[in-house]
Amino acid sequence: MSVANRPVHRPLSPHLQVYRPQLTSVLSILHRATGIALSVGALYLATWVVFAAASPSTYATFQGFNGSIVGRFVLGGWLFSLFFHLFNGIRHLFWDMGYGFEIKEAYRSGWIVVVAALVATAASWIVGLRLV
Repeated sequence: MSVANRPVHRPLSPHLQVYRPQLTSVLSILHRATGIALSVGALYLATWVVFAAASPSTYATFQGFNGSIVGRFVLGGWLFSLFFHLFNGIRHLFWDMGYGFEIKEAYRSGWIVVVAALVATAASWIVGLRLV
């Protein structure tokens, strides 16, 4: 049997059962997920504006949801998505310029993005609570 006709007993393409998740792949997936979350959040924001324009009672209903545990979780997730997508987008701009491709640098910048997104989310949430 020739080499070309020999059966292959391995995956033909990479998949989750073969590769261990790495920080770079997790951040790439998270970047895409936060982009989708920002799109859904834009619809949420548009709904908020429509409810505000409709009547004070509908706006109060929407605000009641925003003040609930679930509403705060949704808004906090959207806020984290915004900051993560922003900081990771800046990271991608540096990659577009040819900087940070070494493994050590990619991991360092990845952790910086995660920490910066968490700190910015917490800081803006605290400032927002003080303004209310």
